[in-house]
Amino acid sequence: MNGRNSDMGRNGGADYDDRDFGRTPDLNADAPGRRRTGRKRVCRYCADKALVIDYKDPQALKYFISERGKVVPRRISGNCARHQRKVTLSIKRARNIALLPFTVTA
Repeated sequence: MNGRNSDMGRNGGADYDDRDFGRTPDLNADAPGRRRTGRKRVCRYCADKALVIDYKDPQALKYFISERGKVVPRRISGNCARHQRKVTLSIKRARNIALLPFTVTA
């Protein structure tokens, strides 16, 4: 008889599933089937019309760059799609004229 059609099943008669062996329970997980609902972030440029996205202002653009030098995504920064495109374009322009780094060295 080959191993595929044995009566002991997939786990060789064990009472546990191999995938769960050695895992610790996730204590930070919410109840099953429930999503974490945080507060909706508001676009800072839509809220304050006086703020201007300018590539010549690296201090304002550093808020939208991670420690590794990547552009922070919209879902984290809270920008709307329109202003996120403008921020990304400004960051790219500031990088080209050496106001912001492309990457962060160790």
